[in-house]
Amino acid sequence: MFSKACEYGIRASIFIALNSFEGRRVTPKEIAVEIDSPAAFTAKILQALVRNKIVNSVKGAYGGFEIDKNKINTIKLSDIVDAIDGDNIYKGCGLGLKACDEDRPCPMHDKFKVVREELKMMLESTNLEDLALDIKEGDTFLRR
Repeated sequence: MFSKACEYGIRASIFIALNSFEGRRVTPKEIAVEIDSPAAFTAKILQALVRNKIVNSVKGAYGGFEIDKNKINTIKLSDIVDAIDGDNIYKGCGLGLKACDEDRPCPMHDKFKVVREELKMMLESTNLEDLALDIKEGDTFLRR
């Protein structure tokens, strides 16, 4: 459902949030290793997250990526998805048809419309802090 870049963007944001809780910045290499993503691809994803003000980039010897602790609970999954994939996930046809709408629906249109609406609600109601804390408490994992 999400692009590979978006999946990595979500995982990278969670990893950065986890470390930011502890006052630690993480390097692009650490992020790439943790989320099991190619380094160059991770760098492009991180640029998009910085450009969209989801994460901060600090240059220098003690630099890296971080998220302001006070901001972690305000960042919604929808913010990350929008930064990487835009809003196409809410508009596309379930069968991948170019012309699918209320006037000329595909066979899955009405069912997929419900799925898209529920997905949008979930993305808009889930914040980065909740996901990071679940990992910190050992309830969920970023790696297999």
